[in-house]
Amino acid sequence: MCESLRRTLKSIGKPTEVFQFPDGTTLLVLPHGGRILGLFAPRAEENFYWTHPALASAESARAFYESDEWHNSGGDRTWLAPEVDVFFPHFPDLNKYRQPRTLDPGKYQVVRTSHSLQLANRLTITLSRSQQEVDLQIAKSVTPAPNPLRHERRMKGLEKVEYAGYTLHTTLEIPGTGMESAPRVGLWNLVQMPHGGELWVPTYVRAIPRVYFGTIGAEDLIVDDHLVRYMMRALGIHKIGIRAVETTGRAGYLYSTGDKFALIIRSFSVNPSGEYVDVPFDEPEDLGYSTQACNVNSALGCFSELEYHVPAIGGNTGRKCCEDISQVWAFRGSRQDIRTVANSLLSPTACL
Repeated sequence: MCESLRRTLKSIGKPTEVFQFPDGTTLLVLPHGGRILGLFAPRAEENFYWTHPALASAESARAFYESDEWHNSGGDRTWLAPEVDVFFPHFPDLNKYRQPRTLDPGKYQVVRTSHSLQLANRLTITLSRSQQEVDLQIAKSVTPAPNPLRHERRMKGLEKVEYAGYTLHTTLEIPGTGMESAPRVGLWNLVQMPHGGELWVPTYVRAIPRVYFGTIGAEDLIVDDHLVRYMMRALGIHKIGIRAVETTGRAGYLYSTGDKFALIIRSFSVNPSGEYVDVPFDEPEDLGYSTQACNVNSALGCFSELEYHVPAIGGNTGRKCCEDISQVWAFRGSRQDIRTVANSLLSPTACL
């Protein structure tokens, strides 16, 4: 799939970069949108990530990218928060939602070395509530993330489990001076995965997930003392947020794929002392959410998103730049083997 997807995109003028790590993990990077579009285990053709169905052929992909609609190619992307300021140009009016084209797809430039691949985008956006323009620089690079279980003796017998992983380094900077007058803005990293799976978010305490929009049934959102489970399978669009003081900095998404199961885990830093500025649309002063999930089964597509935020820079934060480091660990194998992985890296109470 990696090669066929690469050929399709090249044929329509959207070239990709293929980057392979020493453990055999292969990444397919699409500079258009600054996305890690594909994540592949060694010798495997199946992508762990969701990609837009239009990318299945050159004809449909060309029509997709020539349209004025948002080019939601799929994979792992970087956006900016607060969503109410960046994506709702007339907030608090929620009728118009628009992705700033300077952000997505942006104009990412590629710098490749023998050890890493970097994408950089210089952009200007206008925030809706303050009507302030802010100049920003986003830079992203990828390096290896070896299997975190490779030295664990209790993991013996899992040789058949496929693994792929990477480390994502993301920086956000307000160039020049005038940080104090710049509005607060934060990095927001999102991974899109096949729909119909289950999200697991370990927590330090019994969390109180905030439903941002949509109606989520009690059977789809289950909260235990140290784990939030969200079955992402409903029609429509739904989103939840979990506060920084509650979350551990790991979240996983499980879905079935043929006769196997895939588990994608994101490990990221959470700083409850930081300024997490993304807020619910109906309560824009409710700060402090680090971890989110969005279920989409609509005209936009059919996928599940695992999302996390980085404390903001600008304004009263005292910072004009930030650096974030996160990792993705992806596994594919039998039900029993993936249960063992989930119990080791997420929660011993995770069900499968």
